[in-house]
Amino acid sequence: MIGEAVQDRSVTATRTRWWMLVLFSLMYLICYLDRGIISVAQPEIRDTLGLTLGQMGLVLAAFTWTYALGQVPVGWLGDRFGPKKVLNVLITWTSASAFMTGGATGFGSLLTVRLFLGLGEAGAFPVASRGMQLWFAPSERGRIQGITHFFSRFAVAIMPLTAGALLVVYGWRVMFFVFGAIGFLWVAAFWWFYRERPEDHPLVNRAELAAIRGVNEDGSIKALSLARPRTPWRPILTSPNMWYIALGYGCFFFGTNFYLTWYPTYLREYRGLSIAALGIIGSIPLIAGMAGDVVGGWLSDTILKTTGNARRARRLVAAPGFFLAGAFLIPAALVDGATASILYLAASFFFLEWVIGPAWAVPMDVGGRFSGTVTGVMNMSGSLAASLTPIVYGTLFGRGYWVVPFLVSAAVLAAGALIWLFLIDPETSVVPAGS
Repeated sequence: MIGEAVQDRSVTATRTRWWMLVLFSLMYLICYLDRGIISVAQPEIRDTLGLTLGQMGLVLAAFTWTYALGQVPVGWLGDRFGPKKVLNVLITWTSASAFMTGGATGFGSLLTVRLFLGLGEAGAFPVASRGMQLWFAPSERGRIQGITHFFSRFAVAIMPLTAGALLVVYGWRVMFFVFGAIGFLWVAAFWWFYRERPEDHPLVNRAELAAIRGVNEDGSIKALSLARPRTPWRPILTSPNMWYIALGYGCFFFGTNFYLTWYPTYLREYRGLSIAALGIIGSIPLIAGMAGDVVGGWLSDTILKTTGNARRARRLVAAPGFFLAGAFLIPAALVDGATASILYLAASFFFLEWVIGPAWAVPMDVGGRFSGTVTGVMNMSGSLAASLTPIVYGTLFGRGYWVVPFLVSAAVLAAGALIWLFLIDPETSVVPAGS
């Protein structure tokens, strides 16, 4: 099929790849539900298990430790054995870990299941990126990364409503049981519908395959090499561009992890919001972040299509996003009213989240067939930076400092803007030519 000429250009392309995007997007949603619902029930869990704020900070950080350590090896497994097998194992593991969280009996058991959960989710997004690289054209990468991360932020946005309702009616343990069970349904659907390559899917026609792979001068569809050469670890790990990408993502993840860990607690315990108010007005920044995911990815791809310059397309979206996110974070911490603070947080999170499209498109741009491994290195570094967020915020909040953590985040985001503007190069590969 691949080498044959495209005979009938009037045939309408199928849209199977967009159904694959639905599956990937649902996976992102499930992962963020499983990792984030603990933030909704922090006070209740602390009361039941007798935990301090410092201990809860360690529990929240535990996820990011194993999540960070597993990124590179699991990303490599995705490159080596394909996304289908690896993602099914990962989401099964993740769902089981989330389910077991509901059975925690103390600090030790809660810490342990969070470590397991982090290991289960480690590499899920890098492996998914490899899968999407196989299914989408380069000019669609920013958009699809924005859409998948839209669903991850959608999970955070609906957590106060969905998890909060289960918490109020049935208690925090049932909340974990219900959300943990959802992932098993996804595994069954993904195993049945997904194929490693669009070439192998019965619902993909040649017109859609041409849109994904591109067409040669003779009208034949460009071939996809199935060879799996040895991973070029040395070029990847010694590439300055690789570590600029990783450092930039560390700044991003440090900023966003507040919303996944301490944000509901901040609104409840410092700003005085009830669970009901948290589910309504408290969701505004998260909804704004979802819009930022889509806008940033679309804008980056639009610039790429217009200019053909990946450096301009990724940098001109990411760098201003970092700067504006940090700028709005400062008044969010300083204003007196809860509503004004939430609106400033919404503006900050919108601009921070529009970074996500170009940030996750770049490893696909520079990683070739090793994009899972490259994305794993990036996400590992981001996760290590993110592991500091719950500890920094938890420690300072526990001592009564409710403003200082936001100023620290603003400085980190400013550093991210400079890294993207002057150092990250989306047109410089981090693997040998032809990889």
